[in-house]
Amino acid sequence: MNKRLLISSDNIPKHVAVIMDGNGRWAKGKGMNRIFGHKNALTAVRETIEAAAELGTEAITLYAFSTENWNRPKIEINALMSLLISSLNKESITFKENDVRVNAIGNIKSLPNSAQKTLKQVIKETQNNKKIVLTLALSYGAREEIINTIKNISKKVVNNDLTIEEIDEKIINNHLYTFNLPDVDLMIRTSGEQRISNFLLWQMAYAELYFTSILWPDFRKEHFYDAIIEYQNRERRFGKTSEQTIQAE
Repeated sequence: MNKRLLISSDNIPKHVAVIMDGNGRWAKGKGMNRIFGHKNALTAVRETIEAAAELGTEAITLYAFSTENWNRPKIEINALMSLLISSLNKESITFKENDVRVNAIGNIKSLPNSAQKTLKQVIKETQNNKKIVLTLALSYGAREEIINTIKNISKKVVNNDLTIEEIDEKIINNHLYTFNLPDVDLMIRTSGEQRISNFLLWQMAYAELYFTSILWPDFRKEHFYDAIIEYQNRERRFGKTSEQTIQAE
């Protein structure tokens, strides 16, 4: 059965966030090292982006490298940075064919200069693409993002550019890395782990969470469709009762 036929075009999540987990375990299961797992995850990335774009999702954010990942062995970090550069270069055709605009959030300045340069180049090359925004969370941590947001807002209060009374959700949203993106509607995590892992904590306040045992290198379009179908079968109430939600419709 073509699972895509089960998906309603009237209820597609605007913003999907993905925690791409399981590369190491996938590689270990094949008797290889973790780097082998990372290198074999590109197909999953490509198919996920393509599936999201085809369904009409406006934005997809991939948790590519967290602030905590800097604690990993240096050889793995170097391999991940090299893979980031090569992947961005290789996927230029995918970005063009799917009208993908590339974006990045996190402490980008902490990345190696070569990675920063490639990232800036791809962002510039895709800046006029309009179908879907692909955001790469790199050297990203939600707590760090929130701390930076508080600091930036506090500076404006101290400089009398903003009053405490003016601080609301909109003000906070405008100071987050994701100020130009909608809130997350659906979060997908692979590998069977059921944690958020310091990812988009503010933006996922009302997101639907979907966990699958599929290891990330094995994730394909049909698995993305499974997540969307599950999402469409849930009732999103945003604090309201079922009756109120039905009446609002």
